Amino acid sequence: MKLSILGARVIDPASGLDQVTDLHLEAGKIIAIGAAPSGFSATDTIDAKGLIAAPGLVDLNVALREPGYSRKGTIASETRAAAAGGVTSLCCPPQTRPVLDTSAVTELILDRAREAGNCKVFPIGALSKGLDGEQLAELIALRDAGCVAFGNGLESFRSTRTLCRALEYAATFDLTVIFHSQDRDLAEGGLAHEGATASFLGLPGIPETAETVALARDLLLVEQSGVRAHFSQLTSARGVALIAQAQARGLPVTADVALYQLILTDEALINFSSLYHVQPPLRTRADRDGLRAAVKSGVVSAISSHHQPHERDAKLAPFGATEPGISSVELLLPLAMTLVEDGLLDLPTLLARLSVGPAEALRLPAGKLAVGSAADLVLFDPLSSTIAGEHWLSKGENCPFIGHSLPANVQYTLVDGRITYSH
Repeated sequence: MKLSILGARVIDPASGLDQVTDLHLEAGKIIAIGAAPSGFSATDTIDAKGLIAAPGLVDLNVALREPGYSRKGTIASETRAAAAGGVTSLCCPPQTRPVLDTSAVTELILDRAREAGNCKVFPIGALSKGLDGEQLAELIALRDAGCVAFGNGLESFRSTRTLCRALEYAATFDLTVIFHSQDRDLAEGGLAHEGATASFLGLPGIPETAETVALARDLLLVEQSGVRAHFSQLTSARGVALIAQAQARGLPVTADVALYQLILTDEALINFSSLYHVQPPLRTRADRDGLRAAVKSGVVSAISSHHQPHERDAKLAPFGATEPGISSVELLLPLAMTLVEDGLLDLPTLLARLSVGPAEALRLPAGKLAVGSAADLVLFDPLSSTIAGEHWLSKGENCPFIGHSLPANVQYTLVDGRITYSH
């Protein structure tokens, strides 16, 4: 198929391009930006006047729930929701059943993602077998099967020595390790940030030090082992300050933050709504401001949805008995645009944190608009709005933003030049 996208404001943070121009696509690639190549005749066109064309969004953490938890979501349903949010590439974490610690599970996920055809899926393999933190998983076999990085989620290694050996092994083969730094003992039994709101509500708290103690240890191990590391789902101002210090020392570390952590604080829990029950927890306004500043400066180079869909029953119990997580990937672009609307980020910076930043963090072939690159892009209207939940595609409706009017509206999402979502 030969497709021309005419008159869009094309923003490519990777190259600094920001101008009204045309894009020409053929055989799944961008073959020209601006004038069409000699002899090119489009079989289809999109009139994109008034729209913004940007690299397809890259989301580093989207729980697809398959295999094992199809009541919460499937690869087909959640990648379809991701495409509606402007996402063309996503990483899925290893918390499946069985755990994503074998080539067979990796290949199953990739096969079903290709069948669905909604967006590109890059699996994150388990760092330890069964995520139990005792034995190293078969990292090389997982890499060869298609895993792009390795992590253990919030499941801690039983021994710091074992973790150190795992990092040294990963460094030997230039593998990327993803950390979710939270001290198991300090966080045990906690439901909310340890502070005034948790005290007022009588909820057991998780102190900021649950993150910073683990983060400090993990950074020292990264320095010792030389492994390439990505720190995911940071929640505290002191946490991102530690990342900034590590980057200043030259450590090969990157970081992401959940989009909802840039918008919400622990004050959202005041009515005990389980829709705000997440792990790690929402923290204070000061922490949110620290995260926003780190995103603006580039210390945190990626914004991710950390999408966790749940069936309805998972959120109907009393707060402490509900399952943590927010379903949000299909709102990734509109929800992120609230940061521009509020003057916290300019549009090119926001798009960088949603595309080239996450792509570079995990070395993914995505996140840019350039001649010869894959035609993965999103076209959105910055002047219209999205009513969250109006056409909900995820199987998980556990989203506190449903019913809200959000800025911008995704009109088209294209993967390899093929329209996978159309408003």
